[in-house]
Amino acid sequence: MRRRLINSTLAVVLVVIAVFGISLVIVETRTIESSAQESVQSEAVRLVSIVDSRLAANERVESGVLSEQITPDRYARIEIPGQPPIQIGERPAGGVITATQKGEEGETVRVEESRSAVSREVGRTLLVILAVAMLAVVAAVFLAVRQANRLTAPLTDLAETAERLGSGDPRPRHRRYGVPELDRVADVLDSSAERIARMLTAERRLAADASHQLRTPLTALSMRLEEITLTDDPDTVKEEATIALTQVERLTDVVQRLLTNSRDPQSSSAVTFDLDEVIKQQIEEWRPASRSEGRALVRSGRQGLRAVGTPGAVSQVIATLIENSLMHGDGTVALRTRVTGNQAVVEVSDEGPGVPPDLGARVFERTVSGRNSTGLGLAVARDLAEADGGRLELLQASPPVFALFLSRDADQPEVPEVPEEREAPARKDAPGAVGDEQRGERPESGAEA
Repeated sequence: MRRRLINSTLAVVLVVIAVFGISLVIVETRTIESSAQESVQSEAVRLVSIVDSRLAANERVESGVLSEQITPDRYARIEIPGQPPIQIGERPAGGVITATQKGEEGETVRVEESRSAVSREVGRTLLVILAVAMLAVVAAVFLAVRQANRLTAPLTDLAETAERLGSGDPRPRHRRYGVPELDRVADVLDSSAERIARMLTAERRLAADASHQLRTPLTALSMRLEEITLTDDPDTVKEEATIALTQVERLTDVVQRLLTNSRDPQSSSAVTFDLDEVIKQQIEEWRPASRSEGRALVRSGRQGLRAVGTPGAVSQVIATLIENSLMHGDGTVALRTRVTGNQAVVEVSDEGPGVPPDLGARVFERTVSGRNSTGLGLAVARDLAEADGGRLELLQASPPVFALFLSRDADQPEVPEVPEEREAPARKDAPGAVGDEQRGERPESGAEA
């Protein structure tokens, strides 16, 4: 394309030079010849007037007197009746320019000039025109190369941008070139790059959220299946299988929730549900894990609360908080329900050191963690809570108290607060408990970020 631009520009310039150059040469040649003819004619008239004046005064007309009145490179012949012709200068050979003039006394003056002088003048004019044409060609080449570079360099850059997009690098370059058409293409590529970047970010976020959110239900399901393999009691097997099926349904709900959020983050399937059922379900699922850690899992506060939200999402948020306390906290894990205004609140706390002071509110940011963890748990839990119109907050850093705020059913009557339901923690040396020697050293206390 670059060569085509240069060749096309040069072709246009050469055509213009040829058309106007030839026309200029013809015009200048005719102008020079006409000027030379007029000059010779003017000299003939001047000689006739001199001869007339001398004849009228009865003075002798001689070549010596007239030679001073004629240009040296010209030839003049004066014919006076009754006298021999008078010749001044050398008669030019070859082509000549001639002018003849008759006087009042009957004399005839003929002036001749060699055409070679006119040819030399025409040659000098042609050299000037040719030099100007060459200068125009050089300027045209320079401008053509510059314009070609100005047009082809952005196209090459845009091609590299498109190649980068195709290779998976969606970063927009935000380069503009001062050419409206090229800038429009750059705008479209930058917009496409931003859309691709958002799509890739959403896919990566979906994969990260899926791996994190599916881990908890799969862990709970694995524990239930282990219980089934370790017992021969049909009633226990049936009970554990029923709980496992419930967890499979929750797992399916989590997957559906992730897919829905990936397509429309603002979508919500909130319904009115029994908050006690969700909390009871989570306590049942996490009781084996708390017993294996030799820790108590207790519940207190108001019962009979009905909240507005997605049961699966609320279960996932509570499960994340319980898991967070078991993995990074210490002592008793307490769940407490209460009412504030038109909201139902679920608080999850433990007796560990809590969130490090340098993290503070950043504990809910993705990839922010006070320990060697993914840093996704609390971030995903907050996203799930906000998708249902609720919110997840850190009420107290040490000991840690996390609170899930949900909209409360407006038609629900006031319910009394019940005393704490406390379960004695299993001893670490009791049958079925896992000691430090069996499960390895517990991670350092601290809330997950």
